Amino acid sequence: MVTEASIAKFSEQCKKIFEQVERDVIGQTEVVEGTIIAMIAGGNVLLEGVPGVGKTRLVRSLGRVFNLPFSRIQFTPDLMPADVTGTNIIVKDDKGNSGFQFQQGPIFSNIILADEINRATPKTQSALLEAMQEHTVTVMGVSRKLNEPFFVLATQNPIEQDGTYPLPEAQMDRFMFKLIVKNPSLNELMDIVNMTQKTMAEVADAACSGKELLEMRATANQIPVAQDVMRYAMTLCSATHPDSECASDAAKKYVRLGASPRAGQALISAAKVKALLMGRYNVSYRDINTLAYPVLRHRMKMNFEAIAGRVSPDDVIKLIIEELGKDYKLPTDSMAVNNVSNGNSVENTNDEPSVTAVIDETQNVEKPAEEETKAEAKKKRRFSKK
Repeated sequence: MVTEASIAKFSEQCKKIFEQVERDVIGQTEVVEGTIIAMIAGGNVLLEGVPGVGKTRLVRSLGRVFNLPFSRIQFTPDLMPADVTGTNIIVKDDKGNSGFQFQQGPIFSNIILADEINRATPKTQSALLEAMQEHTVTVMGVSRKLNEPFFVLATQNPIEQDGTYPLPEAQMDRFMFKLIVKNPSLNELMDIVNMTQKTMAEVADAACSGKELLEMRATANQIPVAQDVMRYAMTLCSATHPDSECASDAAKKYVRLGASPRAGQALISAAKVKALLMGRYNVSYRDINTLAYPVLRHRMKMNFEAIAGRVSPDDVIKLIIEELGKDYKLPTDSMAVNNVSNGNSVENTNDEPSVTAVIDETQNVEKPAEEETKAEAKKKRRFSKK
């Protein structure tokens, strides 16, 4: 049962974690928050960003802060599944008899950094599927349990396409969050350079053990979710399917395949942690809207119309949130969501045009006013001559 003491301990622990991570990572507040939320909730994270924005440094720093064994796997096209999971090798005992002995791979650790995961072949990528979902590894018919807590934090580069293999939908679905790591601002860039001039190594200290992390997860799991909020969250996930009973207009227009049931599980689990981080004892509509972006963006398959119109998954998610907000008659403050993925404050106000208006504007281009004036003047001249 959740008590005030456990809530206070959770808040104090989170404060220490964020303080230590900020010693190594400058800026990227939303990405850091999203990664820590996923780790407390027990999910895996996919970090997408151009080279040099601090993806690997963030994961290494988290390994130090949580004081957990850390393994880095550099994915390359020639990497084999046995290089990840391990394999049986032939060894001889003292009497000279030969036998098989299992040699553990780097996946037998608590925090796994799958660096440039989209550079490995699909066969090697599939070696992570069982570990990410069941936290077990099966080699030659023998299943071995991984140590808890277990996380896969993967990175991928969105701009280089040569020599890359896009992750299949089944593997993308096993990531709780997909977080977009943006380029730093000018002031952040100056702070980064000044910090790395002193040392390139991480300096964060341990702030939480594996046992304490599991206790925080147990505390978050006991946070209550109101029935109406639960229904709203499940409706939001179902609204991404163009053929479901809750299908939204945006999904019917731009989405080919919607989110899986794992999205609903991830949304509620992460929202409970988010509520505790905000100092609340229950999940709110704002928590659901905030986390909808990192939870749903990699689970939706866009159709040709969306690709041709350059409508991103984030745009569709915002359209769905706006549509559901009207149906559920949510207050304005519940719709002012803070996008964990990219740090942009998305507010549904009268002053700011909605995504719907922007898309409709681009598709229904009206005749410029100057052209209309010229046409009317020409028409008048023609009638005056008559």
